[in-house]
Amino acid sequence: MTTTNSSSATTALPSLRLARERFLSGCPLPGGVPEEVVAAWRRARFFGVPHDLKEPAVAPPRPVESALLGAARPVLDRIVPALDADRSLLVLTDERLRVLWTAGSVPGLDPCPVLSEQEVGNNSAALALRTRRRAEVHGPEHFLDRWQDVSAVSVPVLAPEGGRVAGTLTVASPTSLMSPGSPGSSASQLGAARSPHPQAALAEAVAAAIEAELRARAGRAERVLLDAYERAAGGSARAVADDAGTDRAAADRAVVALDGRNRLISDSAQQLLTSEVLGALERTAVSARHADAVGEVGEVGQPEGTSVPEPSMVPGLPEGAGVVARIDPVRLDGAVIGIVAVLEPLAGPVPSVPAVPRPPSALTGSSVSWRRAVGRAVELARSPEPLLLAGERGTGKSALALELLGTAAREAVEIADAAQDPGLERTLPTWPADRPLLLRHAERLAQPGVAALNSLLETHRDTRLLVTYTPGAPVGPCLQRLLDKLSARSVPLPPLRERTEDIRELLSALAPRPAPGQPPLTWTLDALRALERYPWPGNVTELAHVVRALAEHRRMSGPVRRAELPDAVREGPAARPLSPMEHAERAAILEALRRHGGNKARAATALGIGRATLYRKLRGYRV
Repeated sequence: MTTTNSSSATTALPSLRLARERFLSGCPLPGGVPEEVVAAWRRARFFGVPHDLKEPAVAPPRPVESALLGAARPVLDRIVPALDADRSLLVLTDERLRVLWTAGSVPGLDPCPVLSEQEVGNNSAALALRTRRRAEVHGPEHFLDRWQDVSAVSVPVLAPEGGRVAGTLTVASPTSLMSPGSPGSSASQLGAARSPHPQAALAEAVAAAIEAELRARAGRAERVLLDAYERAAGGSARAVADDAGTDRAAADRAVVALDGRNRLISDSAQQLLTSEVLGALERTAVSARHADAVGEVGEVGQPEGTSVPEPSMVPGLPEGAGVVARIDPVRLDGAVIGIVAVLEPLAGPVPSVPAVPRPPSALTGSSVSWRRAVGRAVELARSPEPLLLAGERGTGKSALALELLGTAAREAVEIADAAQDPGLERTLPTWPADRPLLLRHAERLAQPGVAALNSLLETHRDTRLLVTYTPGAPVGPCLQRLLDKLSARSVPLPPLRERTEDIRELLSALAPRPAPGQPPLTWTLDALRALERYPWPGNVTELAHVVRALAEHRRMSGPVRRAELPDAVREGPAARPLSPMEHAERAAILEALRRHGGNKARAATALGIGRATLYRKLRGYRV
């Protein structure tokens, strides 16, 4: 089912334990310590995780119900009786690494409510989520003191739609149970042959059974939502799906059904909808599901504990929308899975009011990981001390930094780009100290630039300094010291592939405003699913390029269809994580196939490679 991804299980436990102690004390490391283990320790230090952490700094609420937990529970209930409950711990997390369910125990190890690297450092669940493969972390490969005698194996659980990671399944046990010569045993030697965790087969079998249960249940929620939509559209009026997945009703009633992932929109509703109204309905659907999951069912948008009759009016519609919306929650097995909204135009002429400004794309998103990151950044930005925003390229670090500075300060901000001025010779000499400074691409700083920045922080402690940093390339000791100095006030921004539920909100925020009288840019269900399955190596920046190109160059009317999307997005993700070079090569192959009508021989000739090479690359990239 999966391949093993080990964080260097060949390292001898005593040697690695010594290396970790030297790392924590700031001493040089001995030779032979795997770079991926050292990188994991550095990330934990960068995230500000204390090695002697007793409890995670943030304990998010455990969801009462979820599709993953509902599918997993029958499988887990069958497994638990066979589990060595006194010496093994079985853990199920969701896609945000929040712990949904645990069974068994490991002596001295209390289960954590969240297993993200930002909260607890290196662990097998976070590694499996990032690599989409089976992962093992043993003993001192962990950063936390409390896990030094724990060995764990984790397997990602893949959702049936598009193969996205829905969560992880972990089996943890004491390192003393590892067989001699295995990764976590004290008898293992540096460079010894690697053997898998003794419960790796159990973890993979349980994950496979959960995936099978998810596949069996897939589609039920969509069918229930469709039935509710048809009833609202007129009872006997059947919704007809076009070839791209957009549903139309035969009746004239303006009906919209949404569950946060799927949209069913009647023709009459399409005429009344604006992007702002559609966004408000999407947020209502997501809020309804969330409120029900934490036991706060009532009118969406009302204070906690407020109960109102159903159906109810949708709060939060923008001024001048010209419509009112009446909603019904849609339930499956007692849980809210979405809403059906019936739209009615307001009587009389719609008053002319200024357009409600959309929130900046740098702040758009309602996912937990994104709201947590933005909230933390806003909190830290209230004080004049330096702030470090870290994340992959295209995650919106610079845009968020400018939003944090505010509209008034934005015109006065000085922007330095280490990619163009690595020594900061052109920026710092002319920069007035009373103006905010935004330093982009700190990872490209040369040693003179690092020294100048360190001097600045010492002489102007009240400087309003925001720094963006993209981890990846190895950093020198000077830059590492600077990052350590800023790590206490750092905020990691999640990549877009880890907050795909924000893509629909981002589509509305990134699309250009339509001309007067023109409908907003909308998307078929098939196109939305393709956008959500694509891993977006360029993150929000790449998504923005796709949206702008479609808005400017498409010649068709109606919603954007899957066939209009770029080849790489339309065809879905590759079978494995790709490097930037491999992404470019895969995109070139897809474009050549498209130009030559799928003829592989002609595509190979156009690319200048042999047919056998092309077939090999097609298999490797799952094209």
